[in-house]
Amino acid sequence: MTILAYLLTAVLLTIACLHLMWAIGWWFPLGDERRLARAVVGARGIERMPGAIACSLVVVALLGVASAIWWPDTIVRTLALWVSGAVFLLRGVIAYIPAFRRFGPEEPFATLDKSYYAPLCLVLGVGIWALAT
Repeated sequence: MTILAYLLTAVLLTIACLHLMWAIGWWFPLGDERRLARAVVGARGIERMPGAIACSLVVVALLGVASAIWWPDTIVRTLALWVSGAVFLLRGVIAYIPAFRRFGPEEPFATLDKSYYAPLCLVLGVGIWALAT
């Protein structure tokens, strides 16, 4: 389980770093705000990335989950991990629901979501739940 905890922490910290870069206006890895917004947000007609506050809130949430992995084994930790795992699983499942697909994600987000983002969320959710039990 320690290896799983390290792997999950590394992935969560990497994702948090990406969101932090976006919060400060560094459009890594695409270099162009419009293209990045279309790749990572995918809302219809999106031209700009979400603002610094929104990106920073994601950073805080991801850091919270990464830290919860290492909290002492208490009911608070278990609850935090169950809720976090459920959020990641829900996010992963939504990508495969036809109603969500019709609702709006544009390309390239739609393809990236089904190929990479959603499976990553599913793996994170299952991994976090494994640590919670």
